[in-house]
Amino acid sequence: MVDGNSSAFLYYSETVKMGCGPSIPKKYTVGGKGRKRRSIIQEVAVFVPTVRIPVASDIVHPLRGVVSKDLVDRLSTLRAHVVELAEEIYYADVSAVSELQHALEEYLPVVLGLTIKESRLESSVQFRWKTLDDDQECCLTSAWYEVLSVVHMMAMLALFEANLTLIPKNGQVGGERKVSEDAKKDVVDSLLRASGCLDYSVHRILVQIPAQVKKSFPSYLQEGMLEAISIQALAQCVEIQLGLASECEKATLSVKRRLACEQVSYFSQAHYCLSGCDTSDSYGKKLLLFLKWKCMEAKAVAYYYHGLVLDKGGEPANHISAVCCLSAADDLLSEGKRACLSFCLANPVTRVPPPWGVMKNMHKKIPDVAYKKFQVYGHLFEKDKNSALQSIPDLPEFALSLRPEGYELPSTDSIWENVSGQPQIQSLKEHLIDDEDEVDTK
Repeated sequence: MVDGNSSAFLYYSETVKMGCGPSIPKKYTVGGKGRKRRSIIQEVAVFVPTVRIPVASDIVHPLRGVVSKDLVDRLSTLRAHVVELAEEIYYADVSAVSELQHALEEYLPVVLGLTIKESRLESSVQFRWKTLDDDQECCLTSAWYEVLSVVHMMAMLALFEANLTLIPKNGQVGGERKVSEDAKKDVVDSLLRASGCLDYSVHRILVQIPAQVKKSFPSYLQEGMLEAISIQALAQCVEIQLGLASECEKATLSVKRRLACEQVSYFSQAHYCLSGCDTSDSYGKKLLLFLKWKCMEAKAVAYYYHGLVLDKGGEPANHISAVCCLSAADDLLSEGKRACLSFCLANPVTRVPPPWGVMKNMHKKIPDVAYKKFQVYGHLFEKDKNSALQSIPDLPEFALSLRPEGYELPSTDSIWENVSGQPQIQSLKEHLIDDEDEVDTK
């Protein structure tokens, strides 16, 4: 048993007050290029590893004379619209995120035409993307890189939307999260959608990209990283489901234990996916710390419910195992608090979140119940100090119930019909108009 739980929780509470918030709004001042960052500390409910946005790229020159002017105009206009909306994403509310998602969905069928083998245009345009936090750019001449980046952004926006929904708007810093049951179900839908986009990216898009191109990928587009975030999204779905179950009187201990054990499995799998990845950058380190923290919390809850289920048995051995589980839960809870602080203090610094969901009551329940059960059954340990029963039982394993939401790329836009990729003959009038357009843009 760990002593000093009260002081640990007091320290945790005081740290919340101190303000160590990624809803993501209000992180940047307005002003576009060269804007100054504001030192506002964000709060995390759903972890968004990084938000990448497209940067203005030259689409017109590489495609001029190869495809129709209408197609080039449409492609460049749709992408420019995405660029414009993405620049202000840190100010976005849920409706603005939906608008950006819609813009990406309009752009994707058109840019997919560049990947058609018959068009021979896959390596014709250099596409530029950057991370919104530190403006690090990655420019690659690959249409499949553009498609991957668009689908990845759709996934990140789904995570971002889920986080926005869970963080109280205009709420008190470190205050209790009051989120309706319907809103939590919307969050689960967003998380499943994000998981589906990332799962599709790993199994259907990455395989289209040559190895030499993938060597130039930033760390957050690594296969293991995409898999980890996809599974993290599933883990956080279960986290919300467990929170709902903990508030439902009809939910049995067995159901709560199963959900808690599933949550442990998902977070453990996500952590394992990162074992072969480069996590040396700030977001790789931050993601590792997030998964470690969440895995600690999930194990604490799983051992708590497992202990309560075992305690229902009538044999002394059941009570001994139950006390061992509850003691493990108490230890893990303390480790989880330290892991939370490590996560929050790692760059980019985030605010210590208030306990929510199933954890809202666990910081009091686990140490209280562990202490009471030891008081009742402590004498059983004295009778047989060498008993193997005094070791911590393994958590039961259950078949995982959630899968990523099915995602498929849309059909290529009909504007690409009959595009051969061969140079097109322009009339003198069209050529002069193109030259005038180029002069106007200079």
